Amino acid sequence: MKKWVGKVRMLGLFSLMAIFLTACGKENLTALAPKGYSAERSFEVIIISILVMTIVFVVVMAIFTYVLIKYRRKKGQEDYVPEQIEGNKTLEIVWTIIPILLLVIIAVPTIATTYDLADESQKDDSINVNVTGKQFWWNFDYVNEGIQTSQDLYIPVDTRVYLNMISGDVIHSFWVPTLAGKMDVNPENENVMYIEAYEEGVYWGKCAEFCGDSHSLMDFKIVVVSQEEYDQWIENMGTPMEEEPATASAQEGKALFEQSCLSCHATDGATTAPAIGPNLTNFGNRTMIAGVLEHNKEELVEWIVDPASKKPGNGMLNAPYLQEGISTEDAEKIADYLLELKSTEVVPEFEPFEDQ
Repeated sequence: MKKWVGKVRMLGLFSLMAIFLTACGKENLTALAPKGYSAERSFEVIIISILVMTIVFVVVMAIFTYVLIKYRRKKGQEDYVPEQIEGNKTLEIVWTIIPILLLVIIAVPTIATTYDLADESQKDDSINVNVTGKQFWWNFDYVNEGIQTSQDLYIPVDTRVYLNMISGDVIHSFWVPTLAGKMDVNPENENVMYIEAYEEGVYWGKCAEFCGDSHSLMDFKIVVVSQEEYDQWIENMGTPMEEEPATASAQEGKALFEQSCLSCHATDGATTAPAIGPNLTNFGNRTMIAGVLEHNKEELVEWIVDPASKKPGNGMLNAPYLQEGISTEDAEKIADYLLELKSTEVVPEFEPFEDQ
C-alpha cells in the first residue's frame, strides 16, 4: 500500500513540474504566439489538427468507456458471448469513411498553407536577403541594398522579406517560430521562404537541424523595426566609419585587428567579398556576442582568447592568431576597438533576451 501511495505522489510531483516548466522559455521564441503572416498560417493548421485529434480522442475514449462498463464480466455470465459485429458492412463503411473525412479536413488547409508559404510571385518587388548558414553562425547578404551583416537580421515591419537560403558547409535549418516556420538550409540547393512581421521587436531564431558540436548555440535574432528605422540602419551599415578610435587602447586594438582578424572579419557592411567569418560592422551596437554571449568587454575578451570554451568546434579555432597565441592584454585592446564600432545614429536598442 505504501509503495502505491509513493508512486502516486511521485506522479503528481512530475505532473506539477511539467505544468510549471511549460511556462519557461524565451520571449518571442514560440510557435503558439504568432506575430508574423507565416507563423499565423502555420498556427491555424496546428489548431485544426489539434481540434480533429481532440475530437477523435474524446469519441474513442467515450466508446472505450461504454464498452468497458456495458460488457464487463458479470457474475453468472461467465460464458456469455456478446453479439459479434465482424463483417458488418455498414460499420466497416462508417469507420473507413470517417478517417478519410478527418484526413481531408486536415489535408486541405495544410496543402493550401504550404503552397501559400511557398509563393514567390512578389519576390522581385520585395526585399531579398541571401542567408548562408555556417558552423555555427549566420550571414545575411542584402541583395538590393548591397550590404552584409551577421547574426542580427534587420527587417521592416509589415513588409514581405524573402530569404534565399544555402549552407556553406553542412545541413542547417533556419527556424524563427514566432514569425515563420523552419526551412532546411542545404549545401547545394537553395531554398526560399519569406517573413512578414506584424509587430516591431526582437525575435529569437535557432538552427533546428543538428549540425555539430555547437548546434545548440547557433542562435540569431530578427530585429523588426519601422520603415524609417530600417532605412536608417541600411544607411548606417553602408557608410564606413571614418572616425579614429577614441582611446589609445582602441587604436592599438585596431592595428591588432587589421593584422590578425581582418582577413576573416569585415567591418564594412558594404563589402561584397565572400564571408569567411561574421561581418562585424557596427559591432558595438549589438546586444549579443557570437549570438549567445552577453555583450560586454569581459565576455568579448574571453571569446577572443578562448572561443573553444564558448562554442566548441567553431571556425575561429583555425584562426592564425590563435595558433600563434594571443595575450589577454592584446585581446582587451581588440575588444576596446570592436566595442567602439558604433554608428552615429543608432537604431533603438533592444534588451538581451531573458528567461521568462
